[in-house]
Amino acid sequence: MSQPTTPQAATPSPESARKERSAKIAVTVFPLLVIAGAAMAVINPQPFSGWAPHVTTLLQIIMFGMGLTLTLGDFSYVFKRPLPILIGVVAQFVIMPLLGLGISVMLGLPAALAAGVILVGCAPGGTSSNVVTYLAKGDTALSVTMTSISTLLAPLMTPLLTLWLAGAYMPVDAGSMAMSIVKIVLIPVIGGLVIRLIIPKVVEAIEPVLPWISVLAITSVVIAVIPGSHEALMTAGLLVFVAVILHNLSGYGLGYLLGRLTKRSDKQSRTVAVEVGMQNSGLAAGLAAQYFTPEAALPAAIFSTWHNISGAIFAALSRRNPPADDHEPAPTHKTAREDVLS
Repeated sequence: MSQPTTPQAATPSPESARKERSAKIAVTVFPLLVIAGAAMAVINPQPFSGWAPHVTTLLQIIMFGMGLTLTLGDFSYVFKRPLPILIGVVAQFVIMPLLGLGISVMLGLPAALAAGVILVGCAPGGTSSNVVTYLAKGDTALSVTMTSISTLLAPLMTPLLTLWLAGAYMPVDAGSMAMSIVKIVLIPVIGGLVIRLIIPKVVEAIEPVLPWISVLAITSVVIAVIPGSHEALMTAGLLVFVAVILHNLSGYGLGYLLGRLTKRSDKQSRTVAVEVGMQNSGLAAGLAAQYFTPEAALPAAIFSTWHNISGAIFAALSRRNPPADDHEPAPTHKTAREDVLS
């Protein structure tokens, strides 16, 4: 977590620079590691067939890491500027779920794959969106708060939306799914936040390592779900790739459009775009494998790789064309988590 900054603060502290450098490298390396791991699992799935039972633990590690990077100050944005938070969170749980359903119908996806695409859309925002927003010169504090709020709402929103939109494709046990999300997401995040409050100096010392733990954990999740979805990948892989790319890019576009339509600045609109387009696909993969079929986890595994590639491209393009019309005052609390991936 970076130190408190003001609009006049031009030079980051050595500690903040180290965290930033670690996060940038992790964002760059992450897609490469996922692609390499996925390729190994596709070519020879047998050695990885026993990894699936460990997915829940891996996700808990990721979410605990997210909690370690949070402070109570990150949530003050909700009270200082509630409107952009509301716009972003509503967009998160409206645009992506409906896009998932629409794309599944348009492409005529098989039931398991359609349920998987929809579940990705119903997941909360991905923590890698915070790093992408930072690199894209977006509103990082807004990004962190949106991700945090959507994550805390996930035990309620994700099962209900999945039941509503994916229930026609696969049976959905919304109550059990909600309890699983509490165990996978809520408890680890709160636990990490509490640990940071108790021993902040220790947590700050290990923060540069946290992105790499998340990178390795999410790569392992992708590898773990591929053996069970290997047949679906071989038969419908191209169609799933098309669905995932459409889902992600449409999320960026509609998120940005909603920001502009609600008179958000260009900077905040770009932030909403990233938050909407990037999902917690690791969580979606774990839930799909647990509550649907192994094949249903395939869209989430592909999404996990693709949205980090597209996010890096988005950040590069945004840095070349920085926001020019952001006239709102910058928040004075910590700029927030910039270094945890999913």
